[in-house]
Amino acid sequence: MSSWLSCGPVNRLSNMTLDDIEPRYVISIAARMVGVPTHTLRYYERVGIIEPPRSRGNIRLYSNRDIALLRRVKTLMSDLGVNLAGIEVILRMSQQLVELQSRMEELESEMERLRQAGL
Repeated sequence: MSSWLSCGPVNRLSNMTLDDIEPRYVISIAARMVGVPTHTLRYYERVGIIEPPRSRGNIRLYSNRDIALLRRVKTLMSDLGVNLAGIEVILRMSQQLVELQSRMEELESEMERLRQAGL
């Protein structure tokens, strides 16, 4: 099962650091930080919203990035009334947008490099 929002490389647009992706919170602390019961986080994992890494003792560990994603999901569901299918679409489109913006920046840099080289 893969999560709806890949925990791929940290990008410039998200302003996330390596510290933000370091798994550090057990499920009870993560649930308290997000403001949901622990069974909600287990459900989100079951349906593929998030895939927290596990410790050697098989304990789920959540990063600051995971917490931010879970807060976004909670906001979409509780404040805006979006269902899980809608959240999946929103998260996938958001990830695609980030990837496209990153690619566009790469192409702009390449164009500038070619201009300066006189090509």
